[in-house]
Amino acid sequence: MQVRPISPERLIDLLAERIDTHPAGTDGRRLRIAIDGAPAARPGELADSLVEPLRLRGRPVLRVSAGDFLRPASLRLEYGRHDPDAYHDLWLDDGALLREVLDPLEPGGSARVLPSLRDAATDRSTRAPYTELPPGGVLLLDGALLIGRWLPFELTVHLALTPAALARRTPPQERWTLPAFARYEAETGPSELADLTVRADDPRHPALVLP
Repeated sequence: MQVRPISPERLIDLLAERIDTHPAGTDGRRLRIAIDGAPAARPGELADSLVEPLRLRGRPVLRVSAGDFLRPASLRLEYGRHDPDAYHDLWLDDGALLREVLDPLEPGGSARVLPSLRDAATDRSTRAPYTELPPGGVLLLDGALLIGRWLPFELTVHLALTPAALARRTPPQERWTLPAFARYEAETGPSELADLTVRADDPRHPALVLP
């Protein structure tokens, strides 16, 4: 394994080019891209930064966050508010994400996507309207613990943090989640499963992990 430093700007250009030229994105097919990482790795910021470069390449883009597809509080907090195993296993509503976002973008699907389902803070429906992703469009989905769940993506990008960096960059009130990410690394190995892994210990100095 090799680690090659890369500037944030070059990383964005590289990812946008890889998405735009992905062989699955021909003949009007829509691409589903996962930007996976702990909140401390800022996967949402990276996903946001890809929107304009892809649009400049003629790709319609839809941004969705997995954090808007959590299970109701009665289910995800069944074992308390700070249970790392529940955070790992139960918080994400995989079924809703498949039904409302990923499956409609299959070839021959309706392409009608629900951009958000539930506001985790209020535990209420966001009442977001459905939106249709045009042919050739790109879904950019950010979130944590996305890899290894049998969710269908054409490309997965994992933002990796060392345990020390993850602990340092995680706010004190969220450090109860650290065992969940340690389990994710041990049981799933997202760095090995992702199509592209980026070391993100310092967001100003990312590095590509090369096989």
